[in-house]
Amino acid sequence: MMAARRRGVLLAAAVVIAVVEVLVLAAAERYKPPESILVNCGSAKEGQDADGRKWVTDQGSKWLSDGGKSSIMADADAQDPSLPSPVPYMSARVFTKETAYSFSVDDADRHWLRLHFYPAAYHGIAPEQFFFSVSTSTGITLLRNFSVYITAKALSQAYIIREFTLPPVTGGALSLTFTPVAVNNASYAFVNGIEIVSMPNIFADPATMVGFDDQTVDTAAGSLQTMYRLNVGGSYVAPTNDSGLSRDWYDDTPYLYGAAVGVTYRANATDTLKFPSPEAEYAAPASLYLTSRSMGPNPKVNQNYNLTWVFEVDSNFTYVVRLHFCELLLTKVNQRVFDIYINNRTAQADADVIGWTTGKDVPVFKDYATFMPDSQGDKILWVALHPATDMKPEFYDALLNGLEVFKMSDSSGNLAGPNPDPSKMLEEAEMELAAGKFKEKPSNLKAAVIGGAAGGAAAFGIVAAICVVAYQSKKRRELGTSVSHSSGWLPVYGSSQTNASKSSGGKSAALLNPNITAMCRHFSFPEIKAATKNFDESLVIGVGGFGKVYRGVVDGDTKVAIKRSNPSSEQGVLEFQTEIEMLSKLRHKHLVSLIGCCEDDGEMILVYDFMLHGTLREHLYKTGKPPLSWRQRLEITIGAARGLHYLHTGAKYTIIHRDVKTTNILVDENWVAKVSDFGLSKTGPTTAMQTHVSTMVKGSFGYLDPEYFRRQQLTEKSDVYSFGVVLFEVLCARPALNPSLPREQVSLADHAMSCQRKGTLQDIMDPLLKGKIAPDCLKKYAETAEKCLADHGVDRPSMGDVLWNLEFALQMQDTFENGGKPEGEGSAGGGSSTISMADSMAASAAALELISEDMDEEDIANSVVFSQLVHPTGR
Repeated sequence: MMAARRRGVLLAAAVVIAVVEVLVLAAAERYKPPESILVNCGSAKEGQDADGRKWVTDQGSKWLSDGGKSSIMADADAQDPSLPSPVPYMSARVFTKETAYSFSVDDADRHWLRLHFYPAAYHGIAPEQFFFSVSTSTGITLLRNFSVYITAKALSQAYIIREFTLPPVTGGALSLTFTPVAVNNASYAFVNGIEIVSMPNIFADPATMVGFDDQTVDTAAGSLQTMYRLNVGGSYVAPTNDSGLSRDWYDDTPYLYGAAVGVTYRANATDTLKFPSPEAEYAAPASLYLTSRSMGPNPKVNQNYNLTWVFEVDSNFTYVVRLHFCELLLTKVNQRVFDIYINNRTAQADADVIGWTTGKDVPVFKDYATFMPDSQGDKILWVALHPATDMKPEFYDALLNGLEVFKMSDSSGNLAGPNPDPSKMLEEAEMELAAGKFKEKPSNLKAAVIGGAAGGAAAFGIVAAICVVAYQSKKRRELGTSVSHSSGWLPVYGSSQTNASKSSGGKSAALLNPNITAMCRHFSFPEIKAATKNFDESLVIGVGGFGKVYRGVVDGDTKVAIKRSNPSSEQGVLEFQTEIEMLSKLRHKHLVSLIGCCEDDGEMILVYDFMLHGTLREHLYKTGKPPLSWRQRLEITIGAARGLHYLHTGAKYTIIHRDVKTTNILVDENWVAKVSDFGLSKTGPTTAMQTHVSTMVKGSFGYLDPEYFRRQQLTEKSDVYSFGVVLFEVLCARPALNPSLPREQVSLADHAMSCQRKGTLQDIMDPLLKGKIAPDCLKKYAETAEKCLADHGVDRPSMGDVLWNLEFALQMQDTFENGGKPEGEGSAGGGSSTISMADSMAASAAALELISEDMDEEDIANSVVFSQLVHPTGR
């Protein structure tokens, strides 16, 4: 009932938001393509995708040059849970020799061409055996020696979409030729889906060549590949919410460079956009122009940094950078004027959106072209904005609403780049896992490969940025020193000073907010060195994403854990400040306690209470420590659930941990569980109208919520999903990911869910627990974990519900261990009175543990926890 009521509230909120968007977007006309060909390749029947679009079969199709005689219709051997829908990915047309699809199209229109690929085994052919090229009848090479398997692995995506825009085809006949490339004396090609959709003429105007004001690039006649498409300052926009062109628009956060990322703004629902032309209406969804990112309100700060985005691209190609603008606040010329830099060169001096449009709320886009020469090192495309101080505008600021990057075909008609190189860090991690060496890696390494576990996003390389952050780990400080090649669409958080930049570097610790570091006790660096015996390696008790953790002693006899930042770590100032800010405000029995910090001499060091028994994972597998009993495991998971429940409900705003896993659940000397590592934590929705917060994806592979990964929309239910993985990890005593196992068993979440549905969960549980768990307890526990791993967050229970069910399972276990009698029941008369008192005391104690220290009497009285804990029945 409560779950249904919550879903009703979310639905009502969604309806309100939808109504608001309808009001705002009423002025925008959606494009209706006169032609739309969606081919579900290799399928014997038609089908609908997740967006309700109808895909037709190519069986016996006139589109195939030989009627399909030289190709095979095959189904994928397994379905990745992160696929948006079986259509078009679960069937494929497999080619053993060069074969062409031929389509009749309107010769007056440009067309979108989207090729969909899912790397799986087809007809017994392993995914790594497919290498092929794709070309058009107009002489454009779209892909060359292309491996879906290598590309998906390198980008940590479950599937790949390549999007191209092609100019009008003379004669109206468009052919796509698939040519297998020989590998090991065999050659195979495949495709899962083909989209050919007519589009409006949004490339009519030439692009200005950066560095050559008198030169332009003719985009109208060119063939382009979409590389990146970002909703700057806004959240993910799904294809169904596009302007009729079915495009994905992604959050720009992963591509921002440096600590200064500006501020975002969203227009009021009453604002109405004034599109200057039909083409402008179709160029981007109206919602994109209603959000923006600017530099911020401080003119002195703004004059000393660039608002910068970075993108990795292939060399020897010309790229068209399309920038979308809409002035939502200012009304006069010379109020906000800025310079636009692309690759250290001035693309546009003295850009003034009002000067371009002559009015507020008028969308406009500008195209700039730049050539990326071939030189040693990776190719990074920089886009930067800076106030035009020479113009002396009213506000020293810059503005951007949207950003797209397109690759243009070269003089030979080639658009194909090399296959991306898989991350060496990922390969090393997989080798260690396969060899049984499961050890902690920096958490951004985990962010680098979360896509492989949680699944790919609906993207064509755009969303790769979310997945492959750590692959470029050292580039934050020293871009350009790497000699490794990593072509493809992997993002870089690199850092080198551009010629256009007017800011200077400095130690990361110099950026620390003194108000935050003043929230806890300050330790001097000599005190820290004394506590750790000058960072004696024998005192190291763990290594994480932030750095090494040392056992130490302060104030004579107080045992502490001291976490010291590693200068080469991906985690830095933001995580350090977040940890201090979160833990200094939160006090709870089941959250680790922060004692103090040290930021002397550029150091970033955190001091915590010492947890004698270390992490939960240390007691589950691959350790020489005595195994935990089932009751101990239950109590530890209950303690962790209480800590998470407090984060979600006990503070002023919801706090989402974002990195729930067994290594972040610590156990003290009394075996009390405590949730730790708040460096990735995020404040949840702060108003009743919000159902989520949009943010770049962070977390650990194997535990990451696939819905959060796909949509970049974070809710507390993402923590619930991760906790569901923890529950199965506790039961099965195996890692969340184990690449050495058969494919269907690599992911614990997928394998456990499959076994749970088949009724074979006992076959994979820890052998040490067999026969020691009450059947009712196991059933309740497994059902709880299963609910946590529901595909959609709205279908998952709250942490409060999870907590209740685990406590109910513990009661069942107590009854089982007492020979069928409830705990505390004696053989003498008056037992019922004893039971009632015991239950009442247990409920009161549990309620007190869940109540925040800063809750007042009214908060406690109205607390759902307080009012319901006295009736401990499973939900």
